[in-house]
Amino acid sequence: MNPQIIKSIQSFSVENISAERKEVLQELVNYIQLKKEHQNTIRLNFICTHNSRRSHLSQIWAQTMAYDFDIKNVFCYSGGTEATAMFPKVAETLSKQGFQIHQLSQTDNPVYAVKYAENESPIICFSKTYHHDFNPKSEFGAIMTCNSADEACPLVLGAEARFPIMYNDPKAFDNTPLQDEKYHERSLEIAQEMWWVFSQIK
Repeated sequence: MNPQIIKSIQSFSVENISAERKEVLQELVNYIQLKKEHQNTIRLNFICTHNSRRSHLSQIWAQTMAYDFDIKNVFCYSGGTEATAMFPKVAETLSKQGFQIHQLSQTDNPVYAVKYAENESPIICFSKTYHHDFNPKSEFGAIMTCNSADEACPLVLGAEARFPIMYNDPKAFDNTPLQDEKYHERSLEIAQEMWWVFSQIK
């Protein structure tokens, strides 16, 4: 894995995650643990309204943490209640945090290949609805990363379970002097929580 990513992971601490937040995350831990115990494929679909920021960050960091903790048969996806585009600042932030980012297309909704380790397959990222053909149709956990997606999708078709794990939208700081700092903070907040989730899997 890229040394910069390893350095970030080594900086994480259980003490930085509140008891209230661990309680929110615990249901996802239980879901993954049960799947692992039954030797089932673990499919996680991270969902927010536009599939442009938080859902991609969550997908990428969750897949990275599954690899770091050597949890097998984990496949992470992302989607929205509508499709737009992965916001360019997300790719820029992840690149600065040690990921290799390759933009594969120049369309209004570009496709990115994101690598966390040299010999692992890249994570393919582009904005899509949660039920897009690229994503699983059944036997997956739906993780709702924003309030509006949670409210807009009272039922996620095909999901075995849904987990409201909300994050504040860094979009609030777009075109401000704090933009870079807040995207960096949000990415690492998500990373640390996904680190804690996978650290709990036995």
